[in-house]
Amino acid sequence: MKIGILSFAHHHADAYIANLRAIPGVEVCGVADIDAVRGQRYAQVNSVPFYPSYEALLASKPDGVIICSENVRHLPLVQMAASYKVNVLCEKPIATNLADAKAVVDSCLNAGVHLMTAFPMRFSAPLMEVKARLDSGEFGQVYCFNATNQGELPTKHRAWFVDPILAGGGALMDHTVHLVDIMRWYLGSEAVEVYAQTNKIFHADEVEVETGGLEMITFQNGVFASIDASWCRPPYWPTWGGLTFEMVTERGAVIVDGFKQNITVYSHANQRPVWQYWGSDMNQAMVSEFVSAIKADREPGVTGIDGLRAVQVTLAAYESARIGQPVKLPVS
Repeated sequence: MKIGILSFAHHHADAYIANLRAIPGVEVCGVADIDAVRGQRYAQVNSVPFYPSYEALLASKPDGVIICSENVRHLPLVQMAASYKVNVLCEKPIATNLADAKAVVDSCLNAGVHLMTAFPMRFSAPLMEVKARLDSGEFGQVYCFNATNQGELPTKHRAWFVDPILAGGGALMDHTVHLVDIMRWYLGSEAVEVYAQTNKIFHADEVEVETGGLEMITFQNGVFASIDASWCRPPYWPTWGGLTFEMVTERGAVIVDGFKQNITVYSHANQRPVWQYWGSDMNQAMVSEFVSAIKADREPGVTGIDGLRAVQVTLAAYESARIGQPVKLPVS
């Protein structure tokens, strides 16, 4: 099976090459990037062919591509891949506005190709364990979530993350979608109302976009949730980010930390503690699911609709913050 990479704007792209190579029978057939210098650099480092254009790579007939461009550029690349009948794994959020998000889903549906949204937390061993126990009835009814997705200001990794046009927003756009997707997955219910406030308490003089926010979400089944989405971690924090939540249930509270499988390493080279992960590799599991879905010609475990729903809630949070009132979401 041949899989290509479209763009290295997102810092996950380099890791995906290693993930793909770890799967028997999978070949990284090439990479392409609108930034030719960046693309050639990554191609050389990873010893993979560099294509002069996205069209050239797609014309080589890969079985699938992973799209790692800036958020606002997802739609044209997804549409291009779909036009070549190539399956797509698209980084999150799948778009920066609702019309584009719907077009991402529709373009793959109309072309008859599989679309998967890159939500690696779906493949986190701790989160999967809690999901299985929830489904078995062990926890009883879920009452609410208290969740955080916090990280460093991402400028040292990729400056476009703080560009309001290329990213579509700031910390809310970066962090909300993961937790919304987890909650939808756990509950089997859609969000129906969002209230949000944003701020620039952190890095106020450094970026244009919001660097923090608090969201209150109500689901159709009556469960409510809070999300603290922020870039509040200092640059010397041991890791780039993190995701936690407390799920209050009929039989007690379940506390989950998606990045707990780590050891703290101190070195002269880094001059700060760094977390090295010893546990399961959720990115590897996610990429393996994409490959498996292509092989079996089936819908992937995380779909384009999942990506669309997460974008809907995130955009509703922005609208709520703008008007200072709760925003209702359509149920369907």
